[in-house]
Amino acid sequence: MAFAFDDHVLDVECRELRRSGESVALEPQVLDILIYLIRNRARVVSKDDLIENVWDGRIVSESTVTTRLNAARKAVGDTGATQAVIRTISRKGFRFVAAVREVGEVINVVAMAPEPQPTPELPDKPSIAVLPFQNMSGDPEQEYFVDGMVEEIITALSRIRWLFVLARNSSFAYKGQTIGVKQVGRELGVRYVLEGSVRKDGNRVRITAQLIDAVTGAHLWADRFDGALEDVFALQDKVASSVAGVIEPALQAAETTRSAGRPTSDLTAYDLYLRGYAMYLSSARQLPEALRLMEQAIARDPHYAPALAWAAFCCGRLILDSLSDADPATYRLKGTDFARRALEAANDDPVILANVSHALAHFGENIDAMIALIDRALALNPNFARGWHVSGIFRLWVGQPDIAIQHAEASLRLSPRGRVGPSLATIGYAHFVSRRFDEAAAKLLLAIQEDPSFPQPHRWLAACYAHMGRLDDAREIVVRLRAITPVMIPEVWFLRSAEQRELLLLGVRLAIRETNI
Repeated sequence: MAFAFDDHVLDVECRELRRSGESVALEPQVLDILIYLIRNRARVVSKDDLIENVWDGRIVSESTVTTRLNAARKAVGDTGATQAVIRTISRKGFRFVAAVREVGEVINVVAMAPEPQPTPELPDKPSIAVLPFQNMSGDPEQEYFVDGMVEEIITALSRIRWLFVLARNSSFAYKGQTIGVKQVGRELGVRYVLEGSVRKDGNRVRITAQLIDAVTGAHLWADRFDGALEDVFALQDKVASSVAGVIEPALQAAETTRSAGRPTSDLTAYDLYLRGYAMYLSSARQLPEALRLMEQAIARDPHYAPALAWAAFCCGRLILDSLSDADPATYRLKGTDFARRALEAANDDPVILANVSHALAHFGENIDAMIALIDRALALNPNFARGWHVSGIFRLWVGQPDIAIQHAEASLRLSPRGRVGPSLATIGYAHFVSRRFDEAAAKLLLAIQEDPSFPQPHRWLAACYAHMGRLDDAREIVVRLRAITPVMIPEVWFLRSAEQRELLLLGVRLAIRETNI
């Protein structure tokens, strides 16, 4: 018996894992973990389960289990950040979430493996991906600081109109992996790759970076930047300016000119913001904690625009996704205040404009005004993946599903290997309201696989299955939804079309009725 998933094949009898036909060297316990997880993929596996079945109940440390799990993730091209194959379920255990096909004859496995994804073509202008920098501080707890540093550099580069910059989520899919820059360039469709490291020691920060031509492998530039912690933002700008000057000498570093104003002078507020942002990226269940950290940052710096904008967005998500027991009116009032304060301090920052428009749209603000805001953000930064994602949502709401799909796909192009679930969900919703239920179901399943704690795709998928007559599948999705939230009937006020609202509600009610029979 063998199991095929993505471009991997796990042959149980021969005890071999192959990637694209090539054997992957594994320690026996790492292979045993993969076999046990994939055989029990219908449920969450606890650490005790792994110890009992992989180590035969022997006493082992948690760090040993964690080390072997990380090795299993690395073997299948997964990371603790993306968790597209092995997902950690907070306080419960682990689950193998990638789509699996069982094959009886190993000889046919390579033929049954999925076709390789087409390599993106290089854009017609300079293009770059910034890989996750290495944390050289010797403290794993500083990962969020290093990741935040890289994101600030990506944001600085993204303001350059002539430069195609891949989104953070896409390049961070390579976090924790050792991979050649030529392969990265091919897979992401970029000409240049920036990599480096960050060392934080007391009140000092050292950033090292090198720019590589991903087509030829040539090292174009390398430099080191040292400074005090309070000068961290200036260091980020230095790196961005130097990279831009190498890529396009004719434009020189002047093209990287950005607002001289720092987002905040309070480094504790900046630290809290980074922690909250990392929490938001991890799972929909972490939204309340992400909001709490953003509010702590705002308490230290009431004019900290990025934290204000993300806090507003968190409030909107908590309302729309029914992820909190608190009164929605409380979040609406608080979130609106955060959004308006963020706009006052936005300084035409496209990230802030996108998050504020998304939040205010959740609170019922005029959708045409919000579309104008997101259009402004995209005019400022056409390479802004999240901006295209938000624009796709708004086009769906105003009854333009085909444009919504185009904009969501633009987001995915700018972030082909990042957290793609939200954009896939938007594409699924757009197919649903267009009554293309087969296409909708395929996208919604992928969105759910990336974040099983996200309620909205479950509701739409249950409705989709109900309209397709797949009532058993609809019942299964409703059961999963009830484990996430007590709110079964979705909010539909955001859909301007009464016909589309009724299509969704009718499907959800039919799915719920079948479950209650």
